Amino acid sequence: MAGLDKILGEINAQTDKSVEEILGEARKEADGIRAEAEKEAGETAERFEREAEKRAGDRKSRAVSAAALKKRQLLLAEKQKLIREVLEKAKATLLALPDAEYFDAMLGLIEKNALTQSGQIRFNERDLNRLPKDFATKIESTAFNLGGRLTLSKETAPIDGGFLLLYDGIEQNCSVSSLFETSAEELSDEIQRLLF
Repeated sequence: MAGLDKILGEINAQTDKSVEEILGEARKEADGIRAEAEKEAGETAERFEREAEKRAGDRKSRAVSAAALKKRQLLLAEKQKLIREVLEKAKATLLALPDAEYFDAMLGLIEKNALTQSGQIRFNERDLNRLPKDFATKIESTAFNLGGRLTLSKETAPIDGGFLLLYDGIEQNCSVSSLFETSAEELSDEIQRLLF
């Protein structure tokens, strides 16, 4: 039986050796798989971290842009408010000029707006009642020098100041409000240039 024990011993030794080799290979393969899995997990974690940082950066960038836009909108609204206030104050100042200065300004407007034809000029009730004594003559003279004819109407116009020119049923609005409205953009640009 000694021979059988020897054969069994050799088989066990070879089996143990084969098992050890197989286990060694399995350990190597498991170590390789573990290492690859750890590498992939690390790369995935880094990728997620980069993406999270990018998303956070994008959100921050959008928030900064939105805040800058809101700031510009608020500044623009405030500038527009200031410009409106300056225009309203200028209009009120013109309407409150002393009579001599106010009607000198009206003569200047007549020179700019009178046509080379016959017509009438109509003021509001307040201005009609405070016209300088020689103003009707000045109106006629100014219109004549421009090649036209203007007569002062005794009818009043529902305007804040300034006047209406009437030519063959066509009304040319030269009221203070109308002049400020038609020149609002140009005046706003000039005020903005001066203030800002």
